[in-house]
Amino acid sequence: MPLSEADRWLDHFSSCSPCFQEFTQFRKQAVNRRRTQIWLAAAAVLLFAVAGWFWVRARPQVQTAAVVVLDLRGRATVRGESPPDTSQSPLEVARSAKTLNLELPIGSDEGAYDVALLNSSGVELFGTSATAKLEDHIVALRADVDLAGVPPGSYFLGLRQRGLDWMRFPIRVL
Repeated sequence: MPLSEADRWLDHFSSCSPCFQEFTQFRKQAVNRRRTQIWLAAAAVLLFAVAGWFWVRARPQVQTAAVVVLDLRGRATVRGESPPDTSQSPLEVARSAKTLNLELPIGSDEGAYDVALLNSSGVELFGTSATAKLEDHIVALRADVDLAGVPPGSYFLGLRQRGLDWMRFPIRVL
């Protein structure tokens, strides 16, 4: 109601007690209705927030095909059964990696290679084969891997041409 129309009612409310009580009751109902609306809106926001949190947590993790590039060109190579120099910082690879792109040490030849994840005693935990090719003056090898079953920890990345000894590089599986 516009204020210009309310003037005549204000005079009446100030002199008529039953009308004033009824007006006061209407005001209380309006305040309670507004308070209820605010609580319902707050509850709805909280409900959506909790539902969103549960939805995000319950969604299956989407695993992407991770490609890990490992540059072995500046690393010392040790062949055979003797343990490699452990002063080198280990390479790091996530267990979710699906492809290893290896830039082989300087002087490596093109051709077929075995790639393996070796434990400290030289036992092969995972192995695959791939072909190294010369790309932009770098001998590169792309190997498909599945490290999901390998527990996180320190290992050795074994690399060898068929018929030769392993070249070992310290690696940490995350």
